[in-house]
Amino acid sequence: MSRPYAEVIGDPITQSKSPKIHNFWLGKLGIDAEYRACHVRPDELADYFARRREDAAWRGCNVTMPHKQAVMALLDRIDPEARRVGAVNTVVREADGTLSGYNTDVSGFLEPISAMLGDGHLFRIARVFGAGGAARAIVAALAERGFAIVLAARDPARAQALLDELGRGSDNHAVALSHFAPPTDFAFDDREGIFDLVVNASPLGMAGNPPLELDFSHVPPGSVIYDIVTHPLDTPLLIEARRRGFTIIDGLAMLIGQAGAAFERFFGQPASRADDGELRALLTA
Repeated sequence: MSRPYAEVIGDPITQSKSPKIHNFWLGKLGIDAEYRACHVRPDELADYFARRREDAAWRGCNVTMPHKQAVMALLDRIDPEARRVGAVNTVVREADGTLSGYNTDVSGFLEPISAMLGDGHLFRIARVFGAGGAARAIVAALAERGFAIVLAARDPARAQALLDELGRGSDNHAVALSHFAPPTDFAFDDREGIFDLVVNASPLGMAGNPPLELDFSHVPPGSVIYDIVTHPLDTPLLIEARRRGFTIIDGLAMLIGQAGAAFERFFGQPASRADDGELRALLTA
């Protein structure tokens, strides 16, 4: 039998750090398997899965931009959480050859803020930038945990539709990205007991893209600034947030967290998370 393997698919795909992450864990655990990257364009998606269904060595794939929603129509089963989010980032080939879709972005996103969420808060508010596949998982995760969400996108109508679908309560608002670009003289109230979170869930700040235009007068004191971009890891948003003394979370936190959940589904063993420090050093070398 051929050597088992899993892979990540997307368009483009050269920027993906997933092969380094999964192959690091495979080596640590002594599992005889490999993890690859495969460039799949939108018009190739159906053929890709038709071929992989017939490959008994293929354990599944992670799915990145722009396929997280399109892939759903090609699967046999979709996990309830992925169905609720409306996006799949992990496809697993089951023993009978059927394909199941999961969303590990939710758990991956929440992992680095889980300790903060363990505290009680008078109010939780998140300013989220972006309305794509990753943003869907993030909005769903935050709504479930009691956040009021301000969702900013180039198309506010798309952001509003996402909030209508996944948000909870009436405290959510959709705005244009441009709302946050110029300075504001808004005076924030006493933030004691309030958890303020700012999340870049867009490609802005990624290599080859313009930076996120955010004037920090819109950011309450004590906010946590979370950027899911991984290339570069130190985005303009995080550089400025660090300079101003905010708590920051980079894209590797979510990437490693979601990869860990996928790894166990692909290879049947928990990822070697005790070695996260070594893995981060490898990914940032």
